[in-house]
Order: sequence, then C-alpha cells, then structure tokens
Amino acid sequence: MKLLVFAASNSAQSINRQLATYAATFVEGAEIEVLDINDYEMPLYSSDREAAGGVPVLAQAFFDKIGSADALIIAFAEHNGSYTAAYKNLFDWTSRIDQKVFQGKQAVYLATSPGPGGAQSVLGAAVTSAPYFAAEVKGSLSIPSFYDNFDLAEQRLTNSELQAKLRETVASLTTETAKA
Repeated sequence: MKLLVFAASNSAQSINRQLATYAATFVEGAEIEVLDINDYEMPLYSSDREAAGGVPVLAQAFFDKIGSADALIIAFAEHNGSYTAAYKNLFDWTSRIDQKVFQGKQAVYLATSPGPGGAQSVLGAAVTSAPYFAAEVKGSLSIPSFYDNFDLAEQRLTNSELQAKLRETVASLTTETAKA
C-alpha cells in the first residue's frame, strides 16, 4: 500500500505532522511518503488570478500525489477553530482542478493541539466535508493536550489509552484498504 501522509499545516515544527507521521508507523508494510505542504506554496487563490494565469502547476502536482496514493493520513492543525490559511489555499487551488480533490481515497483524519480541545473543531469540519471532496474517511481521532501526551524525543504517544485509540483508528484504514 502506498500511504500519503501530511499535516494541514505549514509550521516547520508542526505537531500535526509529528502525529501523522507517527500514526503511519502503524501501517505495516506500507510505502510511506510524508509531504510538507510548504513544497506546494502558491499565491492566495482568487478567481481573478485563476482567470489570468490558470491553476498553478503546484496544485496539479499535489493533486497527482493524492492520485498516486492508495490511502491518506491527514492531520489537521487548527487556527481559530478552522483550517490553516496555508492548507485552505492549497486545497482551494487544487479543487479548481477537480472538486473531488481526494479522488475516492480512503483516509484517516487526525488532529491535535496543545490545548484540551485537540483541534476538534477543524477535525469535525474536515470529516463532515470529506464526502463532498471524495475522501472516504475510515476513522478520525483528536489528540488533546499534545505536549502532555506525546514524547517529542521518542516521537510517540505516551498516553496508553490514546495510543490504543490511534492504533484502532489507523487499523480501520488498513483493514478496509486491504479489502478494496
């Protein structure tokens, strides 16, 4: 299985990237590619820019990466209760290629934050909107209080209950993808 993993964040120290990358380690035998959305930075989307210059090649490259994967693990960072501007812009440009941005791929959606909310607002929005953009979300999980539950040096969850939930969430992806 080719697994595409990324955080919907442009932070160099993204805790969501750390979580997504860690979650991918539970997919045995997978070919894992971890993307950095900074590699797909584009001007802010506007219909005027699109009319003047078309869709940027980086949006097509991102769309093609998704298309070449068998499954996705995406961890959503939350800025003021919503998507990060960097992710939303990449998503908006990519949706101009095809509204079915996720191309029917099976996915696990994750989110974390330093606080007790665990970025649940953005995760809920992402899961709710997924069918409109052709993502088949097999499981989702919010990890609250990241720094209290994740060992940065060892790059792993330390909370055994959250660890079990993460394994179970990722297993829903691997079990379903294997049947496809």
